[in-house]
Order: sequence, then structure tokens, then C-alpha cells
Amino acid sequence: MGRKLLPLLVGLAFASLGQAKDKPTNFVVFLTDDLGWGDLACYGHPVIQTPNLDKFAKQGMRFTQSYSACGVCSPSRSSILTGRTPYRNGVWRWIPGGHQVHLRTSEITSAELLKTKGYETCHVGKWHLNGKFNSKDQPQPDAHGFDHWMATQNNAAPDHRNPRNFVRNGKEVGEMIGFSAPLVVQEGVRWLKEKRDPKKPFFLNVWTHEPHLPIESDPKFMELYKEFEDEGIRQHHGNVTQIDHAFGNLMKALDELGETENTFVIFTSDNGPEGNGLKGRTRGSTGGLRERKRSSHEGGIRVPGIIRWPDQVPPGTTNRTPIIGSDVFSTILAIADIPLPDDRTIDGIDIRPVFAAKELKRPVPLYWRNHLARADIHVALRDGEWKILGNASLDKFQLYHIEKDWQEKFDLASSNPKELAELKEKLLRVHAQVEKEGPSDWWKNEQPRRKPKKPKRK
Repeated sequence: MGRKLLPLLVGLAFASLGQAKDKPTNFVVFLTDDLGWGDLACYGHPVIQTPNLDKFAKQGMRFTQSYSACGVCSPSRSSILTGRTPYRNGVWRWIPGGHQVHLRTSEITSAELLKTKGYETCHVGKWHLNGKFNSKDQPQPDAHGFDHWMATQNNAAPDHRNPRNFVRNGKEVGEMIGFSAPLVVQEGVRWLKEKRDPKKPFFLNVWTHEPHLPIESDPKFMELYKEFEDEGIRQHHGNVTQIDHAFGNLMKALDELGETENTFVIFTSDNGPEGNGLKGRTRGSTGGLRERKRSSHEGGIRVPGIIRWPDQVPPGTTNRTPIIGSDVFSTILAIADIPLPDDRTIDGIDIRPVFAAKELKRPVPLYWRNHLARADIHVALRDGEWKILGNASLDKFQLYHIEKDWQEKFDLASSNPKELAELKEKLLRVHAQVEKEGPSDWWKNEQPRRKPKKPKRK
């Protein structure tokens, strides 16, 4: 009798294994705010301690040329959700409170499309994709496909400690005791464990406020950097370790739920570090890259990018292939077997070939446009090993061989006229398409801010 049952039991075991492998993949997008390319230990920072992210990098693939879609935050966030470059999707600038710019419902987000495949969705942390937050006058996170959300319009207020400006599903939360990133992750974990349907796959957005100003760090993390007399350094470095701690809490929750092996997780940042890195609490590192936040030089747009997807992404690997925030949209949809929208230009691509050491083919080159960048670097495009930057009038250009000159020290525009002409043609073509497709009245009608005139001395 036992021998007759053995083949049946073995068959059932293999069938169960097959069902486990056939389960839909879960997704976690962990986005930090103003985290520099050189701010993590696994990216070479000599002081900041990030043990959880270092471990995560060893479990997955670390990208050394990961880019945000813009050098400021709202635009880069819009691209992660829509797969479209910011001026194309309409979120062309950082969004002040009360501003008209918002992520329009005509845009299609990954959350909306995943819901059509039975996914449950949640967004926790910073939103910054509308000016009229928690108002009927503009779309809120639920209008973009999120079943559950707890968010702020922009920064945590009054700072990262005991924030008072969170809204959960349209209702003000009031003061929360603790520090922002751990609190945000705590809400995400609560949703994972208590609120969602455990039988359904999930999509979880975790967008921290750290290390964006106003920085306030838990003393226990600042204590790790007590050798520094400058409180600004202790605050900043402790803030990054605060992110790492929160990230570790989330990864632990996935382990406890038995979801680690079936979850695609990406960790990245919305843009480069704030300030000049020399004073106050804005001590983020570009790792030697040129310039910082608000710039389309590498220091403003090259950011950490780490992906873990067990059995699909080779662990402990480093990849030099350029990827960008808009690729998150296309890659998630490809994994979920959801076709890309065919009624609009999608800038991002499915990056899964790099997991198998294959080249990526981009119909649209990497393109940046930044309303806060200096006029001489208003637009930029990267194609292959080269990068071109153009001024606002599109009549003066800089050219860099990024693979050989990652710090952008040598402008080769005058010495490489052929390469310059080819990239200029590509830049102008993409730029014209974006101008035609985006809601240009939003940016063309907005008057630039002017500095107030100093009163004349009598």
C-alpha cells in the first residue's frame, strides 16, 4: 500500500512546487529622497553604516549607472509610476503646496495596471505628485490605483521626528511618535500583515522622506558617528542609517511572511544629494560625480540602484548597464505579463535582459530636462557610452564620454564633431516629441520666480 502511495505523494509534491513557482511575483519599490550615489557603504562610503542594504546588495544586483529621471523629486517620482519622462507625463517640476501641477488621471500607473491582474496595492511615505494634497480638486494616491495609502504632500513636518502631517486614506493621522522612515515602513508592514488579502499578490510603494531636509535622526543612529564634532554630519549620517534600519525592518517582514523568495524589490533614490555637502545637515556624497541635486550632470541624476529577485537576479553581482527610473514601470509590467499601454510613448524599458548578462535595446535614449538646472545644462541625453547636454536655447552643447570620463571633466564637443552631431540630432528629436506630447501650457505659462529687489538705501 505504501509503495502505491509513494508515486502519488511525489506527484503531489512536484505539483505543489510548480504552483509555488507559478505564483504571481510581488513588487516592492523602496525610494529614498536626496540620497547620493556615494551615500551607502556598498557604494563606497567610508563612514556611513548601512548593514541591511549591504546585505541586500549581496543578495541581488547593484547597478553602478542607475539614474533618476530628473535631478529633482516630483518629476522622477512620476516617471517611476508611469514609465514616461517627466515633461511628457506633465509632472515637469517639483510641486509646491497648492500648485496646479499634478499627476493627471489620464496617465496610467503601474498600480492601476497591476490591479487589473488581481494585485492589492499600497503607497506609504512621501507622495509629492500633486499640489493640492488630500483635496477633491486634484487626484490623490487612490485615484492612481492605490487601495491603501498613508502619505504626506511633500516633506515630513515639522521634521522626521514625531511628524504631524500624514494622511491615511483621506483622514489626517495626527502626530505620530517616532521617526519618519521607520514609521512609514511600520505602516507598510501593518498593511502587509493585517490589511491586505494574503491570497492576492501585492505591490508596495515605500517612499521615505530621508535624507531630505528637515533632517532629524534618532539619537541611537547619531551615536554611531559620535567621533564627529559637527552635529550636521552626525545628523546626516545617522539619517542614512535610519533609512537602512527601516529597510531592514521591511525585509524582515517579508521573511516572516514567507514572501521573500517571491518578491521583486528595488531600492533607489529620486535624485542626488542636497546642498554643497560642506555645511549643515546636507552632507550627502556624490561619490566623486560632478555637481548635485538640481543638475543634469551625473551627481544630480546618478543614484543607488539595487534589485533583488531570488532565482531571477544573480546574487552578489554588479552591473554597469545604464538604467533609469522609468524602467521600473516597464519591468514590473513585463514580470506581471501586462502589455505596455500602446496609445502613448513609454520611455522606460524592460531591463530583465541584464539579469542574464544581455544588452538592453532602447527605442528612446535616456533623456533629462530640468526646470531648476542652470540654463547651460537645461537638457541632456545619454546614448551608449556618450552623453550630451544642451542649453535652454538648444544652440550650445557639451559632450562627454561617460564610460571613460564618469566625472565629466572633459568636454569633447569641439574635438568630436561627428559624435556631437549624431547625439545632437537624437536630443533634438526626443526633445521635440516631448514638447509635442506633454501639457506644455503648464510650463510655458508659468512665470519664472524673480529675486526680490533690495530696497535702495536712502
